[in-house]
Amino acid sequence: MSESRPIKALESFVFWSRWLQAPLYLGLIVAQGVYVYQFMIELSHLVGKAGSLTDTDIMLIVLGLIDVVMIANLLIMVIIGGYETFVSRLDLEGHPDQPEWLSHVNAGVLKVKLATALIGISSIHLLKTFINAANLDDRVIVWQVAIHLTFVFSALAMAWTDRVMNGTVLMGKKH
Repeated sequence: MSESRPIKALESFVFWSRWLQAPLYLGLIVAQGVYVYQFMIELSHLVGKAGSLTDTDIMLIVLGLIDVVMIANLLIMVIIGGYETFVSRLDLEGHPDQPEWLSHVNAGVLKVKLATALIGISSIHLLKTFINAANLDDRVIVWQVAIHLTFVFSALAMAWTDRVMNGTVLMGKKH
């Protein structure tokens, strides 16, 4: 039985609506630019005051730089992986810089990769907290540890759920 013309038009419109996400990914690219700017400011602060900073100060600034890089990596995963998964395929076949993980990305893989990136970012924040623990209230430290552990358990639960439901991913490899 052939579908009616209005149903076909509706289905085409619904499928087309995925393009409404494209401006969101463009906005994330702008946010990526803001992080590049922030990185350069922090780097110039480090270089400009290199002789007058303590080892702890240098370590905290470097951890801040690593944090910015990890957030930028998270943005790239969301921008490229999300666009590829939810909007349109990227024509990167044979491109020498095509990310390895992009060839087998799906919503489940993307969730696990994002959760892993969040754990990395949270780890950097926690390390900064531990380095600066003498200047912080114990409640702040306990809450940060609790939040970090929540990220870890959430990521494990997502990976396990995806593996059970799809028999697919643990860090991008088939099992």
